[in-house]
Amino acid sequence: MVAAAAANHGIRATLPHQFGIAIGFAAMLIVVGLGLAGPFASWPLLHAVMKWAGGTWLLVLAWKIARSGAPGDGPPRPPLSFVGAALFQWVNPKAWFIALAAIPAFTTPAGDTFAESLRIAVVFAAVCLPCTLAWAGLGAGASRILRTPRALRAFNVAMALLMVGSLVPAFL
Repeated sequence: MVAAAAANHGIRATLPHQFGIAIGFAAMLIVVGLGLAGPFASWPLLHAVMKWAGGTWLLVLAWKIARSGAPGDGPPRPPLSFVGAALFQWVNPKAWFIALAAIPAFTTPAGDTFAESLRIAVVFAAVCLPCTLAWAGLGAGASRILRTPRALRAFNVAMALLMVGSLVPAFL
């Protein structure tokens, strides 16, 4: 999503999206660390509902990316806002899988749950920003190469297919 947005709007326009991902996911890690993992373990249906809702939303976003036009094809769809990207983490099945795996992996039963969860959240946020910046750089760099509307459309379709492909492990 960040690469496609940067290809269409530039790196600077995607910064709120990137920060939204980092902060939204960090908040999710803290909430999961403070006990939300329990309800998912107790009610597997809740986990399945979130997984399918998130997967469906990712498919919708992939469709929108694939169908987005090249600059000049009409008003460009803006990148996700900070709030939109932060809230998106809560329906992203990949984010849930990572959060539900990271908290038990990097906390201790007798430790300070809040402090340990906060530490994990800070590390993930710190790692997230350079990663999303790399994706934005890829997208912005690609836009310099992809000068024709057809080439940019092919790039958008490729980014959408990669997003759909990222769902395969979550559903297998």
